[in-house]
Amino acid sequence: MKAQDKLNAQQTKNGLTGFKVDLWNYEGEKGALIPLLQAAQDSYGYIPLAAIDQISEIVGIPAAEIYGVITFYSQFRLKPLGKYLIKICDGTACHVNGSERIAGIIEDELQITGNDTTPDGLFTLQKVACIGCCSLSPVIMINDETYGRLTPKKVQLLLKEYKAKDQNPQTP
Repeated sequence: MKAQDKLNAQQTKNGLTGFKVDLWNYEGEKGALIPLLQAAQDSYGYIPLAAIDQISEIVGIPAAEIYGVITFYSQFRLKPLGKYLIKICDGTACHVNGSERIAGIIEDELQITGNDTTPDGLFTLQKVACIGCCSLSPVIMINDETYGRLTPKKVQLLLKEYKAKDQNPQTP
């Protein structure tokens, strides 16, 4: 069986039919690990364990070492992002204006800790170095929307709105 056919069969077996890269082009190629991990994440929004196993076979690196690479680089995720990605700015202006308190409110309301996803898959919280809206600090982004000059009450209302939006999809 040709390498391409073997990989196609393996992808189908593992449920990885959406992988957007011709994996067989990387077989045995040095330096292919990072591009393959990026391709897996581009395809699925995170890197599934089945993709790690498949990449391991292609590049000849043990899955445990690949896992080490994934956990070393903050760009890679092993779990899918929530429907609503909340980025909380922890840049200097936001930090001095209470971003830690805002993060605490979000964590309490969603019952998660920083850089985690709610069990229902609705929200993911990510702390980021800077959003670039210092004059609006403290700031968060929810998907592509930016919210600034936040107070604990504003954050609680905002999260309530997003939860309601998910329960009633007609809400704009």
